[in-house]
Amino acid sequence: MKKKASLTAMLTIIALAAHAQFSINIGMGKTFRKDTIDQAVFIVQYEVDGCIDTLKKERFKETMMLEVGKKSSRFYSYTKYVSDSVLAADIANNVSKEVMMEHAKQFGKSRLNEQTYKRYPVGKVTTLNEIAGDISRLRCEETEERPQWTLSADTATIIGYVCNKAECFFKGRRWTAWYSPEIPSGEGPWKLFGLPGLILKAEDGDKHYTFTCAGIEQCRSYRPLLFSGKDYEPISRKAYDKIHERYHADPVGFITGSMPNVSVTVQDQQGNKTRNPMNIPYNPLERR
Repeated sequence: MKKKASLTAMLTIIALAAHAQFSINIGMGKTFRKDTIDQAVFIVQYEVDGCIDTLKKERFKETMMLEVGKKSSRFYSYTKYVSDSVLAADIANNVSKEVMMEHAKQFGKSRLNEQTYKRYPVGKVTTLNEIAGDISRLRCEETEERPQWTLSADTATIIGYVCNKAECFFKGRRWTAWYSPEIPSGEGPWKLFGLPGLILKAEDGDKHYTFTCAGIEQCRSYRPLLFSGKDYEPISRKAYDKIHERYHADPVGFITGSMPNVSVTVQDQQGNKTRNPMNIPYNPLERR
């Protein structure tokens, strides 16, 4: 058993040193039960322009999806959904290390791993996240907080919809949002909501994160809104933040501390051994 775990770690831990990224996918073949909690009414696609490393100011692009249900909503990374699906298929098909690394390059790596459920359970917001694959699967459930928006007369047009401007200070960042009264939904990306219309664009004051709507699709057939976090470890926000800080300070140390019987080998994209990464840039959406 120990030998198998060690081999899995060696095959699936890849440091993309050229871009200061670190990808770990241990145990991704494991599946978790998914419960239907709602029915999606429409789906919003957001393109993210973000900055994880605030010193180098390197930007990244990512596609996020917002599924708006009758009672709740789910916000997640489409990039992560695709890359996880490909990796799970690779593991199931026992493909070579070279093929797995090629797929890792081809399909990219999500920088925004969190799934955010608003109003699930009722009156709560639930965050799901995975650190190093199956090593830590976390569920953080908190009382939902409504941003205190200040509305403005300024307008802009986004994907053909006339939008109004609103601002707030929320979760440690100052946000500017553009919402459309033409779309009668108070939803928005991440934990942002509560305006008299769907938020089509949101940007924080430091321009570290910009969410821009790229399209809206009405669900014309039944589409379940799924929740996979029942088997995740429940954890407080304070503990959740501490785990992330530990992981980003020393990812390999975090793994070996959690799984002492696993032997970790870090490789670059060419399959060569490289140094263990330390102090991975960390710029979370939520500041406290």
